[in-house]
Amino acid sequence: MANYEPKIVGFLCNWCTYAGADLAGTSRMQYPPNMRPIRVMCSGAVDSVYILRALLEGADGVFMGGCHPGDCHYVSGNYKARRRMVLFNSVMKSVGLDTDRVWLRWISAAEGRKFADTITEMTEHLSKKGPSAFKEKWEV
Repeated sequence: MANYEPKIVGFLCNWCTYAGADLAGTSRMQYPPNMRPIRVMCSGAVDSVYILRALLEGADGVFMGGCHPGDCHYVSGNYKARRRMVLFNSVMKSVGLDTDRVWLRWISAAEGRKFADTITEMTEHLSKKGPSAFKEKWEV
């Protein structure tokens, strides 16, 4: 679907990825406006239920950004996020859902270009996949 504009919910770590997004914006780096950012204090604070809820409410993808491993402001929050994502992806696979609609990336405050490139890549990827069937498949 070439002209499809996906909706992406982004959970961004306050200390790294959100600051990287801010750097991309203040540096006037271009990237698609498809992501709705949600600032969280740490990627480890994002419960899998939040990701599932975003998908159920109609998001075509979920982006989670945190500090690089070893650089977490809260010491081990990003390790917790990584473990949580591994479990979440195994649950998604077991019920037959796409795991490539949920991305976890480590982006520091100094990596504005990496943030812009990642959001551009995710938007293009989801545009090719088309709308998520998650909401219709699991209507509650």
